[in-house]
Amino acid sequence: MLVKLFPVLAPLAGLAGYAFSDPLSAGGPAIVPLLMVIMLSMGLTLNLADFARVGRYRWAVLAGMVLQFGVMPLTALAISIALGLDRDLTIGMLLVGTVAGGTASNVMAYLARGNVALSVSMTALSTLLSVVMTPLLLTLMVGSRVSVPVVDMLESLLKIILFPVALGVFINTRLHTWAERVQPLLPAISVFAILTVIAIVVALNASRIDTMAGTIAIATLAHNLSGLTLGYLAARALGFDATTRRTIALEVGMQNSGLATALAVKFFSSAAALPGAIFSIWLNLTGSAFAAACVRSDERKAEHDRRGA
Repeated sequence: MLVKLFPVLAPLAGLAGYAFSDPLSAGGPAIVPLLMVIMLSMGLTLNLADFARVGRYRWAVLAGMVLQFGVMPLTALAISIALGLDRDLTIGMLLVGTVAGGTASNVMAYLARGNVALSVSMTALSTLLSVVMTPLLLTLMVGSRVSVPVVDMLESLLKIILFPVALGVFINTRLHTWAERVQPLLPAISVFAILTVIAIVVALNASRIDTMAGTIAIATLAHNLSGLTLGYLAARALGFDATTRRTIALEVGMQNSGLATALAVKFFSSAAALPGAIFSIWLNLTGSAFAAACVRSDERKAEHDRRGA
């Protein structure tokens, strides 16, 4: 139930953060541990076969990785420049653009009748690659103007991503029966964690929300829609089938914005965390709409085929 209500609960979490900013802003130190819980939950749903499957879908995965770490960083920078965002918000946008795909893409791929196995494989691989790619891309794009703590960020990414995911995979492999029992609880745990992160980040920025909320809402929505649209169009241009196109589009457009938020708070500023928090809201709304459009398209095609027969 909590997962299904996420598109409604995410904006409410933001409102709660704004309304109760004083008590919730004290939760800043909890953001990184909450993200580690999310990554552990992700690891508990993965096994070694998910990584081995990368070879089976190698061309789709390769295209997805190039788009993931190409389209999203560049569109984040272009949107930031076009809207004249300040230093902190630009860094926040770039963090969203340079992190891995989010686990929500797996759920949306299922709802959109995409290739769930491919989606899981792409998320797993991009998550591992982001340990290196996120600090590298950030340095290449703004390193001349902003001090990017590459080594510290790399160490944190190993702690926040690699260790929890590896631990989850290990537990799922060695203690599979136990992992299977807890897996039904993991989506709700992850949703609760990201809702808490959204509320805390909004609370930390409550004093600035009135002046920048509209701009950030536009920027993050444009970023999200750019990823979905360009991911789909690029996949179509490369000749992939409809199922694969949907999967790649969702993987590219739906970022691990929780990770972007945690990195922003830890290494930059609370303001830099705001794009990640707002992006978390949009990606579930647009992802759900995209999935619904895909299902309607399939139903229209099936109806057309029945009438043609």
